Amino acid sequence: MLSIQLIRQQTDFVKKGLEKKYFKSIHFIDDLLAIDEQRRKILTQQEECSASMNQYAKQIGALMATKETEKADTLKTKVSHLKTQVTQLTQTLQELEQQQSDILLQLPNLPTALVPEGKTPTENVLVKQGGEQFLPSTKGLPHWDLCKQYQLVDFELGNKVTGAGFPFYTHQGAKLQRALIQYFLDFNTKAGYAEYAAPILVNEESAFGTGQLPDKEGQMYVAQTDGLYLIPTAEVPLTNVFRNDIIEAKKLPLRLTGYTPCFRREAGSYGKDVRGLNRLHQFDKVEIVQLVEPHLSYATLDTMVSHVEQLLISLQLPYRILRLCAGDMSFASALTYDFEVFSAAQEKWLEVSSVSNFESFQTNRMKIRTKDENGKTQLLHSLNGSSLALPRIMAALLENHQTDNAIALPPCLHGYFGGTKIIR
Repeated sequence: MLSIQLIRQQTDFVKKGLEKKYFKSIHFIDDLLAIDEQRRKILTQQEECSASMNQYAKQIGALMATKETEKADTLKTKVSHLKTQVTQLTQTLQELEQQQSDILLQLPNLPTALVPEGKTPTENVLVKQGGEQFLPSTKGLPHWDLCKQYQLVDFELGNKVTGAGFPFYTHQGAKLQRALIQYFLDFNTKAGYAEYAAPILVNEESAFGTGQLPDKEGQMYVAQTDGLYLIPTAEVPLTNVFRNDIIEAKKLPLRLTGYTPCFRREAGSYGKDVRGLNRLHQFDKVEIVQLVEPHLSYATLDTMVSHVEQLLISLQLPYRILRLCAGDMSFASALTYDFEVFSAAQEKWLEVSSVSNFESFQTNRMKIRTKDENGKTQLLHSLNGSSLALPRIMAALLENHQTDNAIALPPCLHGYFGGTKIIR
């Protein structure tokens, strides 16, 4: 959440940032400033009334001591009027603060200067491409055909039991899922991330904290009776571990990783882009999260990008890294790098990870803080990344590593899978 102090002190900067992100309601900033000015006036009046009441209280005490009861009663009447005024001012102040909060929650994070101009994915900037040596020489079969031939994923059964987008992983497919999850977690913990097994349901406050609400409310599954949300990513519970905490500087940075199922309604998705494992309503993902001091957050972002890159290299997949343009970024992000792997049979790039710096946008909502060397409280910066999302990784592994009669697995998975290849 943006701070009202930033909006007040750097109004033009905030407006330009929101315009860059194609936020349509720029007038919200002027509305906020008007509310803030009124709020500050009311606060001043409230403080003046309180000061007068304190002064009168001292005078009343002195008058009562000298038995000047008539003068004391006059002052008591004034105090009574002031108390009524303070009550009214407090109510007005609460209403203004609620109006201010309601508007602030609708404002997206500002893009950093490194974010390219642009509105659509076609305007994202290619940062790096690698793994070309792993491109297969022939196009081969698409992963949905391979899943059927090798009995790895049963899409029809998932449709029968639940609906489209909820597949069953079967036999060697289920085993590969388990192998990938364990490999990703081990890769992350070896890099210093602490493993958490997080809940897959969160309350409304947690969803607000990471920016899923109100921005992505229509994309989340809701357990309405209990007021709980199925998580779209482990980022939500993992970052909320430290909500309302003041973290000792010596404990920073905090590095967390966790595996969870993820749930996304993906309203409006249709056609070839959702075929097979391309886009699911339920999928497995391993996440990494860091909480760091502000001056370290962009160096940390670089290390997280490198971490995910090394993971993709170990899987022997052709990949590319994109810096997202402002119009393609998430509501909460200040800077995002997307990782895509090449689907040989589909001849297209598939997103498998987003690594983002949210600066203080999330931590301001969640009040995750530390104290600097002078004892002053400051907000931390939060970052997260997919490490990795499994469906499209599995699709790329099958399509890029297929042979005439098997799927040859990269060496990093041999021990986890208990074999070197998937056979018919």
